[in-house]
Amino acid sequence: MLELINVNAYYGRIQALKGISLSVDEGKIVSLLGANGAGKTTTVRTIVGLNRSTANDIRFEGRPIGTIPPHKIVRLGIAMVPERRELFPDMKVIDNLRMGAYSRANADELRRDLDWIYSLFPVLAERQKNRAGALSGGQQQMLAIGRALMSHPRLLLLDEPTLGLAPLIVKQIFTTLQKLNQDGMTILLIEQNANQALKLSEYSYILENGRIALEGKSAVLSVDPTVQRSYLGAI
Repeated sequence: MLELINVNAYYGRIQALKGISLSVDEGKIVSLLGANGAGKTTTVRTIVGLNRSTANDIRFEGRPIGTIPPHKIVRLGIAMVPERRELFPDMKVIDNLRMGAYSRANADELRRDLDWIYSLFPVLAERQKNRAGALSGGQQQMLAIGRALMSHPRLLLLDEPTLGLAPLIVKQIFTTLQKLNQDGMTILLIEQNANQALKLSEYSYILENGRIALEGKSAVLSVDPTVQRSYLGAI
């Protein structure tokens, strides 16, 4: 579904990505792991067009999207849940969700999708008239995921969805991602919680200093001594 071919990205003169190549098969969960500053966020920002790339180095369902603007990439079927959520804090929960559907026009479908989001995250139904900024951190993360889902994506990109959350909420988020995948959604997960990410995903890439350092089946990487020592807390 998604393919990156020797992707480079820069911030001014600083090269953040140095020839990244990876792929995400339809219906799978793929995780992208690495320390802070490794290039994980830059990778997803480049996929969705917030950082520029060359014309042919990123392909979605076989189509080059490297020069397509972000709003058109959303319409193609890619949605991102950004790091730190980036909600509209002074807007109501329901209005944040509706913002995620700005590119869609079918009112009946939107109502059905709102009900679907509320079934995934019942607390959002309870708080739908509350300001987004008044929610707890975990509820805000649920809202950020729900907003992305309102665009009806086929590929969901998540950048650190469990960052700073309590263990119970982390478990709920991962359970929801697993359910979404079981229902057919393809997911690229950027996550510092390597233990959970490796358990959830089928295939993983590990970034170091803007390059792919390791890749393979998640079950294999989880028992790799280098991965255990560097990312899983094993001695």
